[in-house]
Amino acid sequence: MKNWLILVVAAVFLLTACGNNNADSEPEAISSVENTTGESDEAIGFEMIGDQFVEATNVPTDEKVKIIAAFDEYINSFNAKDIDRYANVLSKNAIGFNYEEEIKMLKETFKNHDVKLKDSDATIVKYNEDEAHVVANIDYHVKEHGTDATLNRTVRQVTIFVKENDDWKITRIVGMEKLDQ
Repeated sequence: MKNWLILVVAAVFLLTACGNNNADSEPEAISSVENTTGESDEAIGFEMIGDQFVEATNVPTDEKVKIIAAFDEYINSFNAKDIDRYANVLSKNAIGFNYEEEIKMLKETFKNHDVKLKDSDATIVKYNEDEAHVVANIDYHVKEHGTDATLNRTVRQVTIFVKENDDWKITRIVGMEKLDQ
């Protein structure tokens, strides 16, 4: 049953997943990168110094507020099971998922599971005027309705936003399970 729940979590929350099991990584400076769909050479990832994500230094203050507000709305609308609010945070032209399929899958997930997300350490790690990458540790708590089956996982997730009509929208989510759980 847990394998089935893991599949649900992977499909719904980690629209594209990656894993870095490189045991040779130095604990002081870690870089976790997954190459995008092959359409570009642009890498998705983050750097860490110790347990801290390295924040992008070129983010204007007003844009930082908007990006973090969009990230918070993503988490809060999901936890509220408010599909309309959640849909409003997604790009209808996303590169990492199909908008309509994502909404359909989310409705099915809420119908069959109690799911809560708890984020920590949300940090903008990459920014330009059209795209921003927010990395965070996200605890996923999933319980299947009608059973005792549960799943609790912490994922390091990069949520990629694009700017559409002066709003920040999610275009892709990439994550990897933390190995130190």
